[in-house]
Amino acid sequence: MSTPAPIAMLAELTHRCPLSCPYCSNPVEMARQEAELDTATWARVFREAADLGVLQLHLSGGEPASRRDLTELVRAAREAGLYTNLITSGIGLTERRLSELNTAGLDHIQLSLQGTNPEMADEIGGYNGGFKRKMQVAAWIGDIGFPLTLNAVLHRRNLHQLPRALEMAEEMGARRIEVATVQFHGWALKNRDALMPTREQAQEATRIVQEARIHLKGRLVIDYVPADYHEDYPKRCMGGWGTSGLNVAPDGIVLPCHAAQSIPHLTFDTVTEASLHDIWYEGAAFNAYRGTDWMAEPCQSCERKTVDFGGCRCQAMAIVGDAAATDPVCVKSPHHAALQTQANTHAAQEDAPLVYRQMPGKLGQPAQ
Repeated sequence: MSTPAPIAMLAELTHRCPLSCPYCSNPVEMARQEAELDTATWARVFREAADLGVLQLHLSGGEPASRRDLTELVRAAREAGLYTNLITSGIGLTERRLSELNTAGLDHIQLSLQGTNPEMADEIGGYNGGFKRKMQVAAWIGDIGFPLTLNAVLHRRNLHQLPRALEMAEEMGARRIEVATVQFHGWALKNRDALMPTREQAQEATRIVQEARIHLKGRLVIDYVPADYHEDYPKRCMGGWGTSGLNVAPDGIVLPCHAAQSIPHLTFDTVTEASLHDIWYEGAAFNAYRGTDWMAEPCQSCERKTVDFGGCRCQAMAIVGDAAATDPVCVKSPHHAALQTQANTHAAQEDAPLVYRQMPGKLGQPAQ
């Protein structure tokens, strides 16, 4: 099998963030500020990415606005010929800073939504006043004219707000909304009891999305990440391992996906040790689950093996303890029934407390 060039790269510029979302996909062991790549190194990585074939660059975190050199980084990415998308909570962005990013060549903004009202958003984000600030940033984004995607992260506590989230996307002038049911990696794995939706919630969300896609066709694109613990087949994670995209962590570690470091036997290269080209094509971690040769049964003989590629390796690791196992979301997995029972058990924990994301050495301050 020949390996295609990646089309997208996620640059996690920092793990610093003013929010403390309990579903954050950052690893529990986060990179400290002093370990972050400097401006010049990121600029080199962007050039290498463009040379490798990457077209889209997603600037993420943590909160990328925590980097004082964000404008310089956007300018460097644009000079490398990359389409730039800023994935942000909005906290840390001012009207002046957004204008500077626009001048530097930023192409698109993805704004996260923790809830559709201040009470829900500030509780989940762990930041008093966060919702009000986010709405102000959304207005500035509209005034400047940035293309906007709204990223509504949903779970048991706020899935009832999905209809309002769709309305807000239209009101903000968003071109796209990502209805993203929480995926249980990173900090979310610590919060399954608090965040796991019920089967009924998952089914209702799917119904709402299906109807909205018909109603809003031509006005709003809806991307949907379902509650896969309640599904019968897994999602095609990352379009297939090492197939279409790569992640660079704040300290320069290059990953096949944002949760790959949860697989303990993998060895990862860094951009300070090797080129992106060599890491993508020759890196042991990228080749570990690329293609289909690594698969065991029932995946190896399954007609879906080139549809979903066995599902999510990190999820198999988290639930089964074996990254090469069939994703237990799949109805053909011997662990599927146990996962369904586990999901229902988590979803029944109505009073489970939230475990907020914390940076090393920082005590979380949840919103009151």
